[in-house]
Amino acid sequence: MTGLEPAAVLLDMDGTLVESHPAVERAWRTWAAEYGVDPEAVLAVAHGSPSLPTARRFLPSATDAEVAAAAARQLDLQYDDLSDVTAIPGAHELLAVLESRGIPWAVVTSADVRLAKARLGAAGITPPLTVTIEDITEGKPSPEGYLLAASKLGVDPTRCMVVEDAEVGVQAGRAAGAHTVGVRGVAAGLTVTSLEELARLLEPSRSS
Repeated sequence: MTGLEPAAVLLDMDGTLVESHPAVERAWRTWAAEYGVDPEAVLAVAHGSPSLPTARRFLPSATDAEVAAAAARQLDLQYDDLSDVTAIPGAHELLAVLESRGIPWAVVTSADVRLAKARLGAAGITPPLTVTIEDITEGKPSPEGYLLAASKLGVDPTRCMVVEDAEVGVQAGRAAGAHTVGVRGVAAGLTVTSLEELARLLEPSRSS
């Protein structure tokens, strides 16, 4: 596969398809204040990662039950905070190109199913397949989510394109054997300035 001829496209949600950074940051800052940890330290590592390992990292003396409750609290802070959640510019254009070319696609996210549905709904995006943290045992940078999505789509992961805005997500895509595309300046096999650029690159006239 070349970068412009994927058999399937697997997309991260937050920061890639959906603009939710302000909501994510608000939730983590509130959570950090409640649990007495440094919000800047939390924000430096939380993006793109599931809430459970992040909570465990910053609450090292907590029991498993306490960590699980802390992770659940972080998600609770996000469920209804949708006022400024929108589709990333170019998201609908990109998805339209995939539909026109008949390229299967899926969303693979570190969010749980409730949060994924809420944010994708706010952005007006209805994926044919969504893989959430509840579908797997290990989140990014583990490749498990991307491997599961490829399997469900019936596509070899090495023929998939993974689109990510976080290093942990790129690591997951690479570990799955997929071709990686980075947005928001994240380094990957191919880095694009926007989803509009990726859409143009994937147009049939550009990839033939």
